[in-house]
Amino acid sequence: MASPGSKKLRILLIPFFANSHIGPFTDLAVRLAAARPDAVEPTIAVTPANVSVVRSALQRHGPAASGVVSIATYPFPEAAGLPPGVENLSTAGAEGWRVDAAAVNEALTRPAQEALIRGQSPDVLVSDVHFTWNAFVAEDLGMACVTFSVIGLFSMLAMGLLAEGEANNSDSEMVTVARFQGSEIRIPRPELPVFSTCQGNLDGMDLPRMEESQMKSHGYVVNTFLGLEQPYYEKFASTIFSGRVYLVGPLCLPQPPVDADADAGEPSCISWLDGKPSRSVVYVCFGSFAPVSPEQLDELALGLEASGKAFLWAVRADGWAPPAGWEERVGDRGTLLRGWVPQTAVLAHPSTAAFLTHCGSNSVLEAAAAGVPLLTWPLVCDQLIEERLVTDVLRVGERVWDGPRSVRHEEKTVVPAAAVARAVARFLEPGGAGDAARVRAQELAAMAHAAVAEGGSSYRDLRKLIDDLVEARAAAGAGAAAKQPQ
Repeated sequence: MASPGSKKLRILLIPFFANSHIGPFTDLAVRLAAARPDAVEPTIAVTPANVSVVRSALQRHGPAASGVVSIATYPFPEAAGLPPGVENLSTAGAEGWRVDAAAVNEALTRPAQEALIRGQSPDVLVSDVHFTWNAFVAEDLGMACVTFSVIGLFSMLAMGLLAEGEANNSDSEMVTVARFQGSEIRIPRPELPVFSTCQGNLDGMDLPRMEESQMKSHGYVVNTFLGLEQPYYEKFASTIFSGRVYLVGPLCLPQPPVDADADAGEPSCISWLDGKPSRSVVYVCFGSFAPVSPEQLDELALGLEASGKAFLWAVRADGWAPPAGWEERVGDRGTLLRGWVPQTAVLAHPSTAAFLTHCGSNSVLEAAAAGVPLLTWPLVCDQLIEERLVTDVLRVGERVWDGPRSVRHEEKTVVPAAAVARAVARFLEPGGAGDAARVRAQELAAMAHAAVAEGGSSYRDLRKLIDDLVEARAAAGAGAAAKQPQ
């Protein structure tokens, strides 16, 4: 943090325990520092085992990023019931629910976070939506707190309305989300997020407590851009959050320097892509959290093989191996990668034709920024809602599978290899659905780049956020001075 005499705005950012949150929080910290290098001093607060995730995210922005963003640590809740060093959804596997449960348990997580906040004594907080108590901590300390969401407006609005009971109450297998902006959202009951059946509970969080926290927040920051979700902006601001909403994405833009990932294993997959024809490769990735069964991975492998198309597949499944003889049959037409993959670089590569994705908000946003169409395969919670933004609203993608689906692991249907092969081959046919989706995706990419360019909507909102936080600091200082005895 800055020295006591520093005039810089000291911002403490506290993300949820998942790569999909820590990455965008780190990106936001870098963007804040770059927007006003002489006025902003950001610090990311994570548990010890998540420091490496922050450092990896900083490396993607080039060497200078590590010099402008600091890292602070606080202990992960001991009572979470996880082995030492397991402090992230991406490493918890089947025990991921314990990470979720600890994150939203105020009695477990607040004490360590509050101790860190008091010790760091920042000017403002940027808190993940999971940590509802931080708005109260900030109020008690006389500082502003803003909430940062890595999930976009479309899904947040739909989930917020579902959590408030704004859906038809019939016994129909299809639920219609009420009061939704634009075209109605209809969701089969098996695809509903689990929280929608638990009144007053959103992904384990106490809904009334969240609403009270939001009322105390100085603003709501979202990693999206106006061109992507404009129809939902005003509805979200009037229905879910009544304060100032800042749209600052895509935070993955502008792209980092070409050599920023030189030591992160990038050259192997990028070099492989370099050898493929333009728009010929399907990139396959299901994110860093939701598990996929070995049986389903086998069917996916066989489907990619049968599609006849080139593919780059990022697999996060310890202990799984492709079916016997698969790698020999596929040869150089496909490559299997384990561990971290430079996703934004893969999506930006001219050889990438489509992205077969789980529809996580970060992945959808990164694909939009790159102008890459999507083949959708959602797995959990908000992903089945986010898919509707992709396929029904933006029309930049198609479903891999139209059969029965469920958010509950025990109810999941194994998508057969034939369906995968058919979807991939059809989507990449010249003049087919993939080409039409690509045209619309590239229009979104142009809007995304314009949003973060000088004078763009996200460019302005990011700087407005800084200005508002500087004003909030000044107001808090004036208020504290007024309370001092004369």
